[in-house]
Amino acid sequence: MMLHVFRLIFLGVHFLIACCINFVIVFLRPFNPDNTRLCARVYSLPAIPILGLQTEFKVQALKECTQPCVLVANHQSNFDLFIFGSVMPRRTVTIGKESLKWVPFFGQIYWLAGNVLIDRGNAEKAKLAMRKATSTLAHANTSIWVFVEGTRNLGKGLLPFKKGAFQMAITAGVPIVPVCISTYRRTMRLNRLHAGKVIIKDLPAIPTTGMTMEDVPALMAQCRNAMLACIATLDQDVALHLHIPDQ
Repeated sequence: MMLHVFRLIFLGVHFLIACCINFVIVFLRPFNPDNTRLCARVYSLPAIPILGLQTEFKVQALKECTQPCVLVANHQSNFDLFIFGSVMPRRTVTIGKESLKWVPFFGQIYWLAGNVLIDRGNAEKAKLAMRKATSTLAHANTSIWVFVEGTRNLGKGLLPFKKGAFQMAITAGVPIVPVCISTYRRTMRLNRLHAGKVIIKDLPAIPTTGMTMEDVPALMAQCRNAMLACIATLDQDVALHLHIPDQ
């Protein structure tokens, strides 16, 4: 239990230091499309050893990504910031709730990094933000990262997908790239020296050329089925590594 507490304290201290560093980055080059990747690395790289996690990144496609795309990922907890940050591609921004802008330090960095903020309580503002994100995809050589469930699933399995990411991809004519993370929320034990293993894997891009809005449900189902299968395989690999019996 004490190790768990110490890790959270060290993580909090690291977070504050990382915010200071990232504020300098975004202040010197506000809204630069590569700010998010740099800030994500500052948050992530020291945090993973603090958490005591072993990571395996099977993300060759993300490393070699040369064209704009919509990256859709599963979302488990606030720890995703520290884990996914290590694989954020170049020239990629994320979509987040507008309320994030008011989180001290982090929110202002998130905004200045060029990420897209959406007010889900205001339909007109949300539409304008989505149009801006779509224009960024189509004309600014920048990818968009979306937590496609719209909220954290807390390690209980994929929630229903939101359609906005798929509408953006079709409108902009860019591919969908699924990014899957193993269900670490169920296996991470911060009170142990080796807290667990996390695997991130990208899947082949799904082209949207020639699609219309009528294709959105089928595209969502195709992506969801592929991610469900991938996450199940990743969880099996983690279970074998940690010697966890089948549940």
